Amino acid sequence: MSDPEFHRIRRLPPYVFAEVNRLKAAARAAGRDVIDFGMGNPDQPTPPHIVQKLIETVQDPRTHRYSNSKGIPGLRKAIAGYYSRRFDVDLDVENEVIVTLGSKEGLANLAQAITSPGDVVLAPNPSYPIHAFGFIIAGASVRHIPPCSPQDFVASVERAWKHSVPAPIALIVNYPSNPTAEVRDLSFYGEVVEWARSRNIYVLSDVAYSEIYFDDVPPPSILQIPGAKDVCIEFGSLSKTYSMPGWRVGYAVGARKLVNALGRVKSYLDYGAFTPIQVAAIAALNGPQDCVEDLRQLYKKRRDVLIEGLAGAGWDIPSPPASMFAWAPLPERYRHLTSLEFSKLILEKANVAVAPGIGFGEYGDTHVRLALVENVDRIRQAVRNVKQFLQEE
Repeated sequence: MSDPEFHRIRRLPPYVFAEVNRLKAAARAAGRDVIDFGMGNPDQPTPPHIVQKLIETVQDPRTHRYSNSKGIPGLRKAIAGYYSRRFDVDLDVENEVIVTLGSKEGLANLAQAITSPGDVVLAPNPSYPIHAFGFIIAGASVRHIPPCSPQDFVASVERAWKHSVPAPIALIVNYPSNPTAEVRDLSFYGEVVEWARSRNIYVLSDVAYSEIYFDDVPPPSILQIPGAKDVCIEFGSLSKTYSMPGWRVGYAVGARKLVNALGRVKSYLDYGAFTPIQVAAIAALNGPQDCVEDLRQLYKKRRDVLIEGLAGAGWDIPSPPASMFAWAPLPERYRHLTSLEFSKLILEKANVAVAPGIGFGEYGDTHVRLALVENVDRIRQAVRNVKQFLQEE
């Protein structure tokens, strides 16, 4: 009996990262020392005070029962407190805040909540895969917004809106961006909100990297724009800010209609994260924040060693102003290759694993993404390997 061709699975292309991961595993099995910049998987331990709160809470058997699918009240209050301190945005804890199992789950389940078959969504390209594929899985069609300057963004989405039938229901924005590391200011968000309100379209903002920045001005929230909460929902995560990726704690805040729609779907799908994890997340948000600054400085040091080292090796890469990624154009002599071909080549020749840009959309195929998840000594070794690789005839 042949495998059934399930409709939703047919709409998903092969996961290109899987091929690189397979080759990486084979190289390691053969005894090669692979330096891995592929997956954005934080390598630092979760701060001790957060871990300790988890341990303390899990010892109470009352916390072992079902939790709350929208998040325990204390965590929703802590998220609202963070938005008040960081962005000067007031949130209604009951109607404008919901806890998610990481931002990825929240984005995917909101897509399920608001999408009808045949709906159209506007998504940047390149972008984090769930931005587009969350809606594709839900039955929507995606019209991609190719790379453009901040000044041209609204004109670009307006063109896409005009040429979409039916009219799009949502626009996705992601700054600091994964994979490009770009950031945007409040004037940009102001234009996006004004356009969205004029077109009666929702905006989904992903700010998972809002606390990993290297310039003096922190990245803003779209909810800082007056009237944004009428049309915007914003997704965030504790994964990168507090080195808690495996804990799966995220949130969505903003437009109550969208927050409530997400909550209704989640009420059928899950009972929320394990309560001790949520209590530990409260300790993260309300506790000392020096651990966040320490992590920021760690990534900045790694960024500088990587960018300066590769420039010296003959590979010029823009220095990312935020996020834990560098978005690297293929070296000039290899620009005839696809990003997947180059990723395979640099793994074979330099023992360095990177993420092929095609995995983030067709407009990313001229780049690869490097994650700042190896320590400085390993980064320097990678630079030496890459330099030797690039100097080969």
